[in-house]
Amino acid sequence: MSLYVIGDLHLCKGNSEKSMSIFSGWDDYQERIESNWLKIVKPEDTVVLAGDISWGMSLQEAEKDFRFIDRLPGTKIILKGNHDYWWTTMNKMENFLSSKGFFTIKILHNNHYRYGTYGICGTRGWVNMPGETQDDKVLRREVQRLETSIKSALSEELTPLVFMHYPPIFASNFNYDILEILYRYNIGECYYGHIHGRSAHELCVTNAYDGINFHLISGDYLQFIPEKVL
Repeated sequence: MSLYVIGDLHLCKGNSEKSMSIFSGWDDYQERIESNWLKIVKPEDTVVLAGDISWGMSLQEAEKDFRFIDRLPGTKIILKGNHDYWWTTMNKMENFLSSKGFFTIKILHNNHYRYGTYGICGTRGWVNMPGETQDDKVLRREVQRLETSIKSALSEELTPLVFMHYPPIFASNFNYDILEILYRYNIGECYYGHIHGRSAHELCVTNAYDGINFHLISGDYLQFIPEKVL
């Protein structure tokens, strides 16, 4: 039994016009995701999908992407990315997944999931990127969701592993509100996606920084191969 993570699948099974294949490094990416996944992930494994799952604008539009994910081996734990426009309330998402029989997919949202002695925690996060507008209200909400998720794991005496979509640190930009939560709860491991392209990847923190091990796990950075966490 192993735990894996990968972000930014950007699936478009229901709308080929949204394919990321037009970008460098993304050729045949959906086929590569499936091929690589089938080579390494077993039915008893768990895979965290760290945001930007589907280009669908609604749950209905994303159904083919969820079906693709559900048929892959393992349990999948999904958190929100900035392009997951299908995302809605927890109740609506869980009801949709249940009604379609997508029982291998779980939603990470103000909660955690146990994995041995660890708690899988996380949230989307928010921007700390040059040129992107930061909304203080949204940021405060994301900070609260991250803390709620971590505290729920700690309440069961689990060691939190944090998964996010946005990077808490990028180049010389620091999201101090998010980092303060990571420091407060002594988080040792933080996984994030969102960043694409070789030049941008080079600006990412991908090692230990101020006591936290940061891991970039966006799909193109990983060459669409899920990365083993545990």
